[in-house]
Amino acid sequence: MSSQSDPPAYSAAAAAPLVMRNGPRARLTRMLGPSGAAYVFLFPWLAGFLILTAGPALYSLYLSFTDYDLITPPRWAGMDNYVRIATNDPTFQDAVRVTLTFVLLSVPLKLAVALGVAMLLNRGLRGLTIYRAIFYLPSLLGTSVAIAVLWRQLFAADGLINNLLLGVGIQGPSWISSPDTALYTLVILAVWQFGSPMIIFLAGLRQIPADIYEAARMDGASKSRQFWRITLPMLTPVVFFNAIVQTIDAFKAFTPAFIISGGTGGPINSTLFYTLYLYQEAFGFFRMGYASALAWILLIMIALFTAFSFLTARYWVHYDD
Repeated sequence: MSSQSDPPAYSAAAAAPLVMRNGPRARLTRMLGPSGAAYVFLFPWLAGFLILTAGPALYSLYLSFTDYDLITPPRWAGMDNYVRIATNDPTFQDAVRVTLTFVLLSVPLKLAVALGVAMLLNRGLRGLTIYRAIFYLPSLLGTSVAIAVLWRQLFAADGLINNLLLGVGIQGPSWISSPDTALYTLVILAVWQFGSPMIIFLAGLRQIPADIYEAARMDGASKSRQFWRITLPMLTPVVFFNAIVQTIDAFKAFTPAFIISGGTGGPINSTLFYTLYLYQEAFGFFRMGYASALAWILLIMIALFTAFSFLTARYWVHYDD
């Protein structure tokens, strides 16, 4: 039994709060404030964004106002690159025309196929997981070099497609060598990659209450009327999301056109995607300043499309409210 004159005993449990208040974590929290831990965890992403994204983007904006060939230092040229794009570059006009044609053909067809397959899978098929994986696989492989090479072999003059057509007495054209058909082979390849929007459509279909369809059937609504009056209106948020994502991806398409055309965009610029033309200017002719200007024009085009889509969405996209 201790006397009243004995010094108080401090246990480890009593000393722990004092250590925590004076530890490195506590000092870091006091230095950064209440949100310090959040900034610490965000720092790797912020560093990557500033170094790998924002920094190069701002530097390319500077290069777009210069004459730069990757060898000599950039030379300030003002608005010369943009003036040439607007007034004296017929190849730029061809690239824009081909890209817009590709976007306007491939995106609606891809979304239509994706929605149709999603509605088939939504009927409760056995082995749904297997079908879903099989249909999603092209979205993972479609942008690869190997698939582009395979596609070039399929649509060659002596390829599998023409051999199948010859078997039924049809002489097929040289698909990738003809300016009338070359772009359509790329459209078919893009539509074949319908797996990603299909998965999103399938998730949206699963969220539509079944009692709405039961009430419509009791009122005598046909299948087509149910689709146009129930399914499609309630899927408009999903359609809007898929349309935005797929259109941006279509504007940025590069690998299929590069491989199938051999990097030339031929024949007669019929597969000269905007990104392929940008690549040619940057790494084919070493006009990096001009290519940077083309890149910013593409960014402005995508931004205008996205802004227009959001402004018009209020008239056709229906949310729960």
